[in-house]
Amino acid sequence: MKISTVQFNPILFDKEFNINKMLNLIENVKSDIIVFPELSTTGYFFLHKEEMHRYSDSFDSETIKIFQRISTDRNQIIVFGFLEEAKEHFYNSAAILFPQAKYSQVYRKTHLFYKEKFVFTPGDTGFININYPDWDLNIGTLICYDWRFPEAARTLALEGADIVVVPSNLVTKIWHRSMPARALDNHIYLAVANRIGTESRRDEELYFNGMSVIYDFNGEVLDLATPTEETIVTAEFDPREARDKSINAMNDIFTDRVPKYYFLG
Repeated sequence: MKISTVQFNPILFDKEFNINKMLNLIENVKSDIIVFPELSTTGYFFLHKEEMHRYSDSFDSETIKIFQRISTDRNQIIVFGFLEEAKEHFYNSAAILFPQAKYSQVYRKTHLFYKEKFVFTPGDTGFININYPDWDLNIGTLICYDWRFPEAARTLALEGADIVVVPSNLVTKIWHRSMPARALDNHIYLAVANRIGTESRRDEELYFNGMSVIYDFNGEVLDLATPTEETIVTAEFDPREARDKSINAMNDIFTDRVPKYYFLG
């Protein structure tokens, strides 16, 4: 099975440009799974809920339907970040679209970062592992800052995820130290689709640092992008190899757990 993460520069408030760019990029990707960055249809740096309404989508909007049709027609799983509006709330969300639309779901970002807290509602979906029986695949989703919480990736792994995809708009300098640990700790594949470029609002500039990457279940890099170029990162993986959690004849990282001694409150 093949997965690609797409690294590009979404333009803030230019939804038409971003969507057309994504559609054109999909045409050139033959992988089974395609992952785009966080808020890839709209850009990132929203400051007012009033401006968000103009660029938002519901999960049954025409934008989602366009990508769903492509997922079905091309027999590809497509994951991308978008600004979701639902019941007067705005969510930093990811659409996880499967060729069979009945499996498609939305994940809403649980951990809000920086000024997201002023405009987004914390996600209420919980961490979702989706089993896609047609491909014997289990796929989980996190969004950006969710990486900082080991419990998030562990939850998906305990739910059976073979691979976790992470649409991101990463701006910190440290994420690449911990992200491979999420793969190693849980013996899962992990794919990060980060964006590049900058966005400025009210004399504040955010720099998105690229380096989209795919890790294997030992946290080893399978493919890695540069910090600044638009590119597509691709790797092959076998989801079945993520399911054996034994590290030797005597130890299994999941069955060796002793939850009664873990304080996770």
